[in-house]
Amino acid sequence: LLSAALAAVLGLAGAPALAETWTADTSHSAVGFSVRHMMVSNVKGAFNKFTATVEGSPADPASAKINATIEVASVDTREPKRDEHLRSADFFDAAKHPQMTFVSTKVEKVSATKAKVTGNLTLRGVTKTVTLDVEYTAPVKSPWGQTVIGATATGKIDRQDFGVSFSKALETGGVLVGDEVTLLLELELVKQEAAKK
Repeated sequence: LLSAALAAVLGLAGAPALAETWTADTSHSAVGFSVRHMMVSNVKGAFNKFTATVEGSPADPASAKINATIEVASVDTREPKRDEHLRSADFFDAAKHPQMTFVSTKVEKVSATKAKVTGNLTLRGVTKTVTLDVEYTAPVKSPWGQTVIGATATGKIDRQDFGVSFSKALETGGVLVGDEVTLLLELELVKQEAAKK
């Protein structure tokens, strides 16, 4: 999940070859997911509290370091009772494991606007390797003088891999909650300017 600010650095080919820091503007970003419900529909949700940072040299995308932290208690599926259940030990166990984290280990440029980002996703104290497909934009200047880039990351995980195993069998076959979870991160990343001396 979470995480993938992930390829912002890759779109900055025209920038100076210096290490830079980009952070997600959370008011213009989203970390979402969807999962199969009763084998007939998809329930979508989001995490409302998160941070994401990209550090590295635009001239060397493979050197990029991406970190994201998600507060699992901020889960929001627009149904309070369901959200309360998701915070419980049946799912995220937010009391014992309040954060989900993503730390990149490899960035592979696929094209001028696409990349694959592999990293370690930690959820409920379990760490697994996850690869995200990322599409990103060229940098633009905002009306307020900030340098901004957009990145959209998608991927899939099996919740059973992280010990999130709650479900119920249906009389008609299948299960109440699917195992495959689709991740969708839409990030607006802002370049952090060095402090003037």
